[in-house]
Amino acid sequence: MNLPRYAVVAALLASAHAPLAAAGTAPRRPSKEYTIEQFMATTSVNGASFSADEKRVVFSSNATGIFNVYSVPVAGGPATPVTTSTGDSTFAVSFFPADDRLLYTRDQGGNELNHLYVRGTDGKDKDLTPGEKLKAIFKGWTPSGDAFWAATNERDPKFFDLYRYDANSYARTMTYKDETGYELGAISNDGRYLAFAKPVTTAEDEMYLWDVEAKQMKPLHEGRAAYSPEDFDPASHSLYYRTNDGNEFTRVRRYDIASGRHEDVEKADWDVMYTYFSRGGRYRVTGVNDDGRTVIKLYDAKTNAPVKLPSLPNGDITSVSISKSDARMAFYVNGDRSPSNLYVYEFGGAAARRLTDTLNKEIDPADLVESDVVRFKSFDGMAIPSILFRPYQATAAARAPALVYVHGGPGGQ
Repeated sequence: MNLPRYAVVAALLASAHAPLAAAGTAPRRPSKEYTIEQFMATTSVNGASFSADEKRVVFSSNATGIFNVYSVPVAGGPATPVTTSTGDSTFAVSFFPADDRLLYTRDQGGNELNHLYVRGTDGKDKDLTPGEKLKAIFKGWTPSGDAFWAATNERDPKFFDLYRYDANSYARTMTYKDETGYELGAISNDGRYLAFAKPVTTAEDEMYLWDVEAKQMKPLHEGRAAYSPEDFDPASHSLYYRTNDGNEFTRVRRYDIASGRHEDVEKADWDVMYTYFSRGGRYRVTGVNDDGRTVIKLYDAKTNAPVKLPSLPNGDITSVSISKSDARMAFYVNGDRSPSNLYVYEFGGAAARRLTDTLNKEIDPADLVESDVVRFKSFDGMAIPSILFRPYQATAAARAPALVYVHGGPGGQ
């Protein structure tokens, strides 16, 4: 289980029944303690998609105890439920680019076999991936919005085939039949190329380019390393991917399809976690794991010049979604004193606007603490980075119990 940063604070504060400070030693500030149950009674939110007129954002929330789809005005205000399921987890996927139709996924009683649904402007729902024991995954829109991509394992539960759906009739055609176990990473805007990764070990991948017209698969990996295809450039000329080939940290490289040349695009002193282009094609978004926090960087897609962003809220910035007009950006902030909240920023504006408030109302965030990044030496002399939370009640003279949480990377602990 991957705990959010504030949940680690919760565990520390819930266990930190610290004794009173020694005589003459005052706590750093008065602070109320809370139970772990109070911390876990919070709301989880995820996903973000702008409406066609960019006046609303849909997202997913478990405010009722189970995930449903909600809509919130970009200008701020209360969120309203779009779906009201009481037994099936329902997650927002995307508004249609030109109207108020909505794509979402829903499982059946918690079986995690999500189907892809469309909610029409008449409020009626249609299952676009009917059948038993199948799972569907949305894979994106065409630039014009006339079609979208989805992968399902209905033919063989071990493999996900890719289909192209007409946005009006919902008729579909198979674009790629998987019989090898490749993992789809990116689809070019012109629909001609698909980029895949194939895991070899936990630290090594192979990377391939599929030419839809020629029906040819070409290996792109250059060495034994981690490879992750991220996105094609807006003109469908190059594939952007991440790799740690020949380097300690993961960086962004680019493969030029016409020349076959690989070149570096972006490096950091930390791992680059992802990179992709906005739907409008104006920006490229990159997330960097900078010493335990996610730092967002924005670039002009044509010049690769950095785009200045305002001061964003303190915390991990995740799930960045840019509107089709490239005028607005939605994202989540997960901080040390707050769970994830949805924000929206209008480019050129002064500040981002928060659209949700997910922390349990019984908890005062002023009682929580910001973390410090510290390092200590292991038995072999290696410096181990750690995130340290020190409750306000804890002092050198009034020690508190500690909780140690070891994170082994994505999916590990």
